[in-house]
Order: sequence, then structure tokens, then C-alpha cells
Amino acid sequence: MINVHLVPHSHDDVGWLKTVDQYYYGSQNNIQHAGVQYILDTVVQELLKDSKRRFIQVETFFFAKWYSEQTESIQRAVKKLVEEGRLEFAGGAWSMNDEATVHYQSVIDQFNLGLRYLKDKFGDCGRPTIGWQIDPFGHSREMASIFTQLGYSGEFFARMDYVDKRKRLDDLGMEMIWKSSESLKNSEIFTGMLYNHYSAPPGFCFDINCQDDPIIDGNSYENNVNKRVNDFIDFIKSMSKSYRSTHIMVPMGDDFQYEDAEVNFKNMDKLIKYVNDLQLHGSQVNLFYSTPACYLFKLHQLQQTWPNKTQDFFPYASDSHSYWAGYFTSRPTQKRFERDGNHFFQVVKQLGVLANLSSVQQSEDLEILSQAMGIMQHHDAVTGTEKQAVARDYDRILFEAVVGAGNNARDALRLLTNLTSGEFESCLELNISVCSFTHKSGNNVVVTIVNPLSATSTQYVRVPVPNENYVVTNEKGVEVPSELVPVPWQVLSLQHRPNDTQHELVFKATVEKIAIFYIRILPSPKIVSQDTIYFPIGRSNPDACENELIVENSVVKLVFDTTTGGLKSIAMNGVSENIQQSFGVYKGFQSNNGEPQNRSSGAYIFRPDGDIEILNDNIDLFFYNGTKVKEVHQHVTDFISQVIRIYDELNRVEFEWLVGPIPTADNVGKEIITRFSSNLASNGKFYTDSNGREMLERVRDRRENFDADMTEAISGNYYPVTAEISLQDDKNRITLLNDRSQGGASLQDGELELMLHRRLLNDDAFGVGEALNEEQYGTGLIARGRISLILDVASKNPNRAERLVQRELHLPFWKFFSKSNRVASVNQNMISGFSDFPPSVGLLSLEKYSIDEILIRVENFNTDGNVVSFNIYPLFESLFGSKIWETTLDGNMPLSEMKRLKFYQDDSGISPSAAEYFYAPNKPILANASMDASEFSVTLVPMQIRTFIIKQKYI
Repeated sequence: MINVHLVPHSHDDVGWLKTVDQYYYGSQNNIQHAGVQYILDTVVQELLKDSKRRFIQVETFFFAKWYSEQTESIQRAVKKLVEEGRLEFAGGAWSMNDEATVHYQSVIDQFNLGLRYLKDKFGDCGRPTIGWQIDPFGHSREMASIFTQLGYSGEFFARMDYVDKRKRLDDLGMEMIWKSSESLKNSEIFTGMLYNHYSAPPGFCFDINCQDDPIIDGNSYENNVNKRVNDFIDFIKSMSKSYRSTHIMVPMGDDFQYEDAEVNFKNMDKLIKYVNDLQLHGSQVNLFYSTPACYLFKLHQLQQTWPNKTQDFFPYASDSHSYWAGYFTSRPTQKRFERDGNHFFQVVKQLGVLANLSSVQQSEDLEILSQAMGIMQHHDAVTGTEKQAVARDYDRILFEAVVGAGNNARDALRLLTNLTSGEFESCLELNISVCSFTHKSGNNVVVTIVNPLSATSTQYVRVPVPNENYVVTNEKGVEVPSELVPVPWQVLSLQHRPNDTQHELVFKATVEKIAIFYIRILPSPKIVSQDTIYFPIGRSNPDACENELIVENSVVKLVFDTTTGGLKSIAMNGVSENIQQSFGVYKGFQSNNGEPQNRSSGAYIFRPDGDIEILNDNIDLFFYNGTKVKEVHQHVTDFISQVIRIYDELNRVEFEWLVGPIPTADNVGKEIITRFSSNLASNGKFYTDSNGREMLERVRDRRENFDADMTEAISGNYYPVTAEISLQDDKNRITLLNDRSQGGASLQDGELELMLHRRLLNDDAFGVGEALNEEQYGTGLIARGRISLILDVASKNPNRAERLVQRELHLPFWKFFSKSNRVASVNQNMISGFSDFPPSVGLLSLEKYSIDEILIRVENFNTDGNVVSFNIYPLFESLFGSKIWETTLDGNMPLSEMKRLKFYQDDSGISPSAAEYFYAPNKPILANASMDASEFSVTLVPMQIRTFIIKQKYI
């Protein structure tokens, strides 16, 4: 008997062609007919009519909005449906997040948000056990790992490389056991690929937006029961040949379906009845309503083994010319703004704990930012694959949320410092050296620095100021060395930028958690060293004896070729390597998208037309030879410039690029990359991060378990780079750390490249219906960002120093600005310390969980090394803890209650004889203030994250 699990569902994008509110309320139906409120209205009514019916809800954002508008009687009915398993939540996060361009910290946060909501409304019955990632454009190993740490038993998705899917259909490999981590135990998770995308079988879409025939029964000339039933059974028999078990799952839904759910359910009821009636005549097909969790439960009872998977599902190709690798970079400024939003979110959450903020307004402001960040993780938001009007709405949502949460930061810092009326303003345009707080004067400015990391950090601080003579002092009045660095003329030339500030004041700060620095103008000029000057570097004749510019400090040495203006070599960490950097332009393929060979490059697809054009000659150089910072300003073309920067005592090189407006006067779209070339014998191998966590080995032109179609040899070797890309040989290692998601590759041995910006003139015909042609201020969009390079000896995995740099770049100091003519100081007695944390242990989260509870997440960010331990009691005590318990990754379920279905791989050598389960990977901490400190010991294996809730004694 083939048991067919029919899963009614609606895939509701949290923004795409319409804004989130337009989708919810059903406006702008001329763009797309969709109204989520009506879907939920009618689905609930139909579920209440028949206890056999089922439906799964995925996007908690939409559900929460709808549920808040319902009457008490409807809410009671919904709770009953949830308790009885008739309405089941799958996924459960605020949105269905992307998996290529997101950072794991933000993914965890949005699951915390969504699952906390479901817990508050429905208790344990509302908690999902399945990941439902049906629409993201490729799937990351880290996302699978996150599901295991949430306590989920499986995940299902609908997109996979078309060659991989074809092979799996033939090899009974559509369902597998995915080992989601090289470091963590119990990381295996059941993973299923859907057969027919996430749609109903062809011809069986019963939604009002479809044209398929309904099932016509009764005494009618139009009666089509026999044909419809036989067609469905034929589909099921064909489908079942590609799956191993006697149970198969068939989704019944698609984008924004069930707006009139009576039509859907009435026809599905008929289909179930008439298919099952045939069992009396020997049919071996059994059809019933189900959910993904029920389906997986049945598979678990079969006690069989499954194929194994260890890598990820990137890049995703839907045909021989369509590699979905463009969205790794699409809308680069929005990708950066999303990172800024996360950065500020972490800072504000930590300040709220330290200052014990608890007012209703403060909680609301923080919740709004949390929800905005949840929306931004959506697979058509941070990806840059939405319409332009929707992109602007995402920006509006996040900007307003950041501004609102800024009130929380101000309130907290007025308590945590003696500046009880300080402004504590944030400057959101520091990337173009603009700060409204200092653009008129940098005199009597207090810079309050918050370090979101657990460990004390030393970083360089840059403050845009007018050209004056400044002195910087710390809160003890001790002068801190500083220097005034010119802003590149290309930045000054930005047409929308006010030019009051043409310099940046740079000083080094060492901050444990919060520190204050005071800036004032000197009455008389400082004595400036003769070496501290800014001057152009003339271009040398290629035959000249001296055609090099050497830029070096105590730890890094750079050599530039003055005949071309390009970087020539780097020496650091006792290693020297010839490394040349160049910029390049791929022309975007343009055609009518009528068939695969006519696919255009677009928001989703990266498809270059011909060879790359390298821009590496005739680069103009300016040199700032400072004491603590040295900069080489490069002018590459009219739309590309860069600052290459080294700081004293920092083992890295910073490349701050400025790209745009990308020219399109020739009616050709373009995609801009930067490439680093060396002599490293990398043998086709390179490494990219998985959502900012573990690194995965990539091999040029190769995939884990199938022979990919490499017709598009460039885009077919592009992978998502969320935080890091590296390569090495048996001696040296080059690592690039970026500040937002980008596409990256190693197309030749010794080379790494990152795509920085894209401007295209054709749509790629995958739904968005617009060319990715971003404009601002009447011209093409300009983007600015940073890449940091580390050259070191080869190592199997990133060493601790590399990991620390990655964390500092992800969550650097946040700067708040105030005016004051008196000495400011921090109330250190209010600052909880993290000095007991080992060097490889980081603070991932510190936030209010409820009015009297605090959530803390710690992680061992080392991939190499041994288990580390520390005692969390001092932190528990400093936060006035009365009780502490450990939870799953999201923070909403006690870890002691974790129980995941355990499946075995084919090659495990084990044939299960009974159903088995995974439980907590370690003994969960459960302690109270009266217990001995030894009960508070925390042990972390490499890459492990542990989450705790601390109940406070008093508020």
C-alpha cells in the first residue's frame, strides 16, 4: 500500500512583489492577487468543519498579525485546532529565511522571536518539530545544524540543482540523512526533497487562482471522477518509484493559496474519498490529510536506513544556463544595512540587560526592531530578489525600527554613565564619513563606545570631523594618540554628501564593555611629524630603477607597483607572498529568457556574457603616511576607487572599496568583482563559510555526489560568502573577510574573487519582473564596503586569531555621540563582567527574555582545539540570578525536553530494530543560587553553542 500524506499549505512570502502589508491586506492585486488575512480566515473556518482536515502554517509574522485581530472565540477555536494537531506550525520563525546570504546570529534571533510567540500563545503544542524551507534558492549546512540544535527532527525543501535532483530521482535519494556539522555530535537530520516543487500535482490545483478542473461528481454529464482519480493514482505510482518507503508526502498548495479555502478542501475531500474507494477494487493507494511532522513520524517507525549527505546544496542551478548565484550579491547596500541592523540590535539588547530597562515602551521599541530583523531574513529580502518598491519598504521598516530602538540605547547609557542628559546619538552614514552630530564641529564631543563582544577588544575608531587640531582623552583625562586622516576625494564627490567633514579623526581604543572618550579642539596647532603627510604618487616608467611604493608598519608590509598603481606583495605573520589585487567587469548576459540558452543575468541569476574585463592598469595613487594608520588611496576608474589601509599592531589589511554608479550608457548590464591573485598552489580547492560558522571545502568544477552541468563555468563555481573565503597550499593561507554577503569563487589556482556590485538591464524571468537596475539620487546606485585580508601560515581550519578578527568585523564597536564640557565616566558597578570566559568563548546573545528573565547564549567559536570550560556563576551572580536552566538554541524549550527522531545512514553499519531518538547533547544545567558554584560549570566542544535562561531575584 502506498500511503499518501496530503499536506495543505500556503507559501506566503513576507514581501516580494508586494510589501508585507500589501500581501497581508490584499491590496495592489494588479501586481499579484494575494491577501494573507483572507487565507487564514477561511482556512480556520474549513478546519473547524471536519476533524480530518489539516493545514500547516509557516510564517509566524503573518500569523501573529492575523491572530491579534481575532475575537476571543476565534482564538479559542484556533487553540483547539493547534492542540488537536489539525493546525500545525512548521518552521515557525518570523519568516522563511534565506540560507545563502544570512548570518547565523540573525537566523537564531528570528527563530527565538517566532518560537517564543508560538510558545506564549499555544504552549508546547505550538512548537514545530520540522523545518519547512521550501522556497530558498539553495540550502546551507549551517541551517541544517541550526534545526538540530532547535530540537527539530527533519527539514523539507523544494529547490535542488536540477542534475542532482535528476540523479536522486533515479537513485531513490530524494530523502537523506544530512550530517550538518563536522564538529558537533548528534548533528544528523532527516532531509527531504519535494517531488513537484512545493506545488500540488499537475492538474490538481484546486485553488481559486488555478485553472485546473474541480472534481465533478453526482449525476452530471460533466462527471469526471474516474478520469481525475485515475490521473492522480498514475501520478502517485510514478512518484513512488523515486522514494524508498511506502509513505510519500504530497504538498497541496502554492504561493498565497487558500484565499477561499472551501474550494480547496471540498475538492480534496472528494479526491480522498474517491481514491480510497478504489481500495475495494484492489487499489494500493491510501490517501489522507497529514502534516510533515506526521509524515516523518511514520518514516521513523519504518526503521530503515537512508542515503547520506555531508556538504551543502550550493550553488543551485535550475537549468544548464541558470545558476542562482547572482543573489549572493544583489542589492549590496541593503545587504549591508541588514548587517548594521543586526549589529545595533545586539548592542541595544545588551544595554537593555545592563541597565535593566523594563518599561512597556522600551520593550515595544526592542520588539519592533526584533520583528524588523526577522522580516529582513526572508528569502526575498536580504537576498535582494524583491521589486524595487518592496526593497524601499524593507529599508523603511528597518530604519524606523533602528531609530526607535535608539531611544532604548539612549535610556540605557544615561543610566550606565554619568551623562544623565547625554544625546547618545548614532551616526548611520559613517561609511561615507558623515555624522550629523560632528559635521559642524568636533569640539566637546563625547564618544561612548560599546563593545558587543565578551572579550576586551582593541580597535581603531574613526570619527568624521572638520579640519581642526584635536586632542582625544579617555575618561581619566589621559591623552590618547590620534591623527587626522583625509577622506578620499571620490567620497567627497558623492553628490548627496554634505562636505562639512573632509577628514576623520582616528584613535585606538581598548574597551571591555563600555568606554568613553572625549574630543576637543586645541587652541594651538599640534606639532605634526614630517612623515605624516598626504601626497600623490607619480606613475613610474616601467624601465625605472625605483618603481615601488613600500607601505609598512610594525606588523604588515605592502608593496605597490607604481607603474600600474596596483598592489604587488604583502608580508605579515612572518609570511611573505606576491599578491596582486585587481578589479574586473563581467558583462551581464542579455536575451529574451524564452529558453535556457537565452537566460539573462538578473536579480537571481549570475550569467556573464564572455570573458571578464580586468581593470588593473593606470591606477592613480595617493599616500597618507600616518603614525598609527597608513592609507593608499586608489582611483581605478570613474566608478571604482579604493582605500587600502593598515593599522599599527593589527595583523590584517583593509580594502575599503567604492563602486558606482556602474555605467550603462552602452546598454549593457555589468557585475563588478575584485580579485586577489597569488602563487599559492591551491589545487582547485578553496573554502567558504556556512552562514558565518563552519568552513566548507569547495573544489572547482566539482560537487559532492553528482557531476554538475558546468556549461556556465564561471557562475557554476560561485558560492555564497557570508563572512569568509580562503585558500591555501601546504605553506601559506590567504583569507578574505567581508562585511556583507557576496558571491565568491576561486576560478584559477591561487586566486580569490568576490562580487561587489551588480547593475543589470534585463529581468531573468524568475518572477520578480524587474531588472536589477538600482538607482539613487537620479543615477546608478553607489555602494561602499570593506574586505579584510589575512596572510598566514597554512592551517586545517581558521585559527583562533582569524576567528577573533571575523567576530570583530561582524560586531565591531558601536559609537554613540554626545555633547559635554565636563568629564564623563562609566558606572562600572553596573557592568557585568565576562572575564571568566576563555579566549575562544564568545557571547552570542545577552538579552531580556521577559520582565524578570535574561537569555544568554555562549559559543566556542574555535573549530580546532580541545573542549573548553568556564564557570558561569560570576555572571549569574552579577545579574542577580535566582535560577538558571539550559534551553534549546532558540531559548524557548528546556534542553532536558529535547527529543529528536534518530535516523541512520546507509553506510552506518546499523540496522535499527526499534525507534531511536537523539536527546540533549550534554547534561543540561539546572541550578539555583543556593547551590554550589560547581553546578554552574559550562563545557563547550569546538563550535558548540549553549543557551541559558536566568531568572532574576528582583527587578
